[in-house]
Amino acid sequence: MKLKKVLVGLLAIVAVAATAGWFSLHKDARAVVATMPTNRDLLFWSQPQRDAAFRALDRLPLLAKVRDIPAGSTPLPLPPGPPLKLPLDVDAYMAGQRSAALLVLHDGRLRLERYGLGFDASGRWTSFSVAKSMTSTLVGAALRDGHIRSMDDKVSDYIPAMKGSAYDAVSIRQLLTMTSGVQWNEDYADPKSDVALFNKHEPEPGVDALVSYLRRLPRAAPPGERWLYSTGETNLVGILVSQATKRPLADYLSEKVWKPAGMEQQATWILNKTGQEISGCCVQAAARDFVRYGQFILNGARVNGQAIVPDGWLAEATSERTGIGQPGRGYGYQWWTYADGTFAARGIFGQGLFIDPKRKLVIASNANWAGGARDRTASAAREDFYRAVQRAVDEETGGGVATGAAASAAK
Repeated sequence: MKLKKVLVGLLAIVAVAATAGWFSLHKDARAVVATMPTNRDLLFWSQPQRDAAFRALDRLPLLAKVRDIPAGSTPLPLPPGPPLKLPLDVDAYMAGQRSAALLVLHDGRLRLERYGLGFDASGRWTSFSVAKSMTSTLVGAALRDGHIRSMDDKVSDYIPAMKGSAYDAVSIRQLLTMTSGVQWNEDYADPKSDVALFNKHEPEPGVDALVSYLRRLPRAAPPGERWLYSTGETNLVGILVSQATKRPLADYLSEKVWKPAGMEQQATWILNKTGQEISGCCVQAAARDFVRYGQFILNGARVNGQAIVPDGWLAEATSERTGIGQPGRGYGYQWWTYADGTFAARGIFGQGLFIDPKRKLVIASNANWAGGARDRTASAAREDFYRAVQRAVDEETGGGVATGAAASAAK
């Protein structure tokens, strides 16, 4: 009887603590608590559940296993610039996107900063696959630091547990460009797809959960001959970087980017069940720090004038390395590329980072698309927004030709 009373008391304490935590997450606390997800199937949460959870994935009892990404003590200033004169209704655009945050940084100045869905500058929103481009940058850093010898090294050179699998013959370059040729299903609407199942996989003792899942997959094409989008492969990239550097990804990101690039807030990275950062997803950060990351890349991934990646590597990473079957568009090292020299990071449900070196532009967006993970209408509208911003800048500058220090930094 005493044991029962103790257990009931502990459960009550946990319930109160969880509720108190959720009450601090949103202006409408009751709505947050009422819509708190009760399962781990993120891809199949309802829209209200996503609204509540995307601002708090790192505090969800279901997904709260995280590692912190500490920021430094000197944030990069984001001085305001004159409001950007856009040929569209920004409020209507944000409503159509169901935007949580929309920021436009031009020549280092904030020309637009808006928030929605009850979100604001002080909160953290999840990145989804925008994190892929951050993971890519850490590969470049590991090359520069000598932890990775060559982009043509094999995956199994750094992850011995992949020996004998379909990934044994795959190079780091092929992994980064998603041209491994290994079978994978990224259908977000299919509960039996690989992207829906791999986080639920029960690994063998002593084996990372993702490695355990991926090393069982069959080969579908020779390495380097076919592009296929695979979140699993970016997660494998993260494990490779951790193995090579012998450090957690969050610590390495903090050292190489978050602190020296002047991020303002601590971020977090969600871990898988065996304690590895889910590197194809799920960095929780402030919207202003997402745009600062874009500015860091725009400036050549430099710290005190020195790039953290090898010479020429970032230019390779952000230009087309493989076609994706769409005219004028391609894929680099975990970056989506355009024929005009711009490039982007994209995450499901409307997360995005667009970088235009010529115009010194960075556009960051967080959202919860009404149409789900891949809302084609919202995605097309976002592309139109990018072009509208470019046109607005061109009208101001007479063609968008980069000048001054920012132009030199972007080269």
